[in-house]
Amino acid sequence: MVAPDVQAEPGAARDRAVAAWLYACAALVAAMVVVGGLTRLTRSGLSIVEWRPLTGVLPPIGDAAWREEFARYQTSPEFRLVNRDMGLDAFRSIFWVEWAHRLLGRVVGVVFFVPLVLFAARRRITRRQVAAWLGLFALGAVQGAVGWYMVASGLVDEPHVSPYRLTLHLLVAIALFALLLWGALDASLERAAGVASLRAAARAAVAVVATTIAWGGLMAGHHAGLAAPTFPTMNGRWVPVGLFAHAASDALADPLSVHFVHRLLAYASAAAVLAVAALALRAGTPPRARAAAVAAVLLVALQVALGAATVLALVPVSLASLHQANAVLLLAATLVVLHAAARPSAARG
Repeated sequence: MVAPDVQAEPGAARDRAVAAWLYACAALVAAMVVVGGLTRLTRSGLSIVEWRPLTGVLPPIGDAAWREEFARYQTSPEFRLVNRDMGLDAFRSIFWVEWAHRLLGRVVGVVFFVPLVLFAARRRITRRQVAAWLGLFALGAVQGAVGWYMVASGLVDEPHVSPYRLTLHLLVAIALFALLLWGALDASLERAAGVASLRAAARAAVAVVATTIAWGGLMAGHHAGLAAPTFPTMNGRWVPVGLFAHAASDALADPLSVHFVHRLLAYASAAAVLAVAALALRAGTPPRARAAAVAAVLLVALQVALGAATVLALVPVSLASLHQANAVLLLAATLVVLHAAARPSAARG
């Protein structure tokens, strides 16, 4: 899916209202990613065992409703195998985290769709743009279904969700964020003539950073951060013993191997960002690209530090959440560089 160009002609007047709408939606999706990480880190994601897209907007009201909700949770494998001694008060604490995550998803849908209808009615956006944004709205709806598809995997036999479904859920969220941010940049900022070498490097950086974030879904799903709680080496070695011990068909099921690949991707992200910065600091580069590239360097350094601290501290909620939030900021910075170096809309075929 290609992000729609909010302005079809270079030099056209920017629409601040459209830009503000899209920036707000991108920020809400970023918040969804962070809150989604909290649901996993606090083991809250399986606390709501039903998918009720409409009626689920309301939490339990009154003691009887809470006891009924808790009774449903007690039928789940997580309660039977992990939280058998959990009481109602403890259940409430994990329920609220998952409920907030699902509510935020609904808020994103409303905040996106209602202004879209208003902007279309007032002809602030073209028909082509309306069609493209409706496609993005449909992708958001698919994301909700993917979220339930992920949760359902932990409600059958094992009290944990499929790492592959978790990764898919994260990957769709990243795509939504990137497309919304790109549209917001189109709506608010002019594009320069573009710099070919910087454009190619920025594309590579965006790709590798996004891949690293998505691979984090496998890290989370396999609890792979605990497989090598050392840094910079992994259990005392640069290449740990026992890598890829599984058969080829199960290569992604080995926590140590997943962790090793994630570190390689992190180093590749750092190298790609440094290459972008080296190109962006040359004469003739748009100032916005230079500023975003410098920000990306700072963010990737912070990201590596947060990743190291997270594994050394055995994946505490606070550090792991900061690691995930900073990853989204890093992706945003690389996207800003790419947008600044991209060809103006009219120049694209």
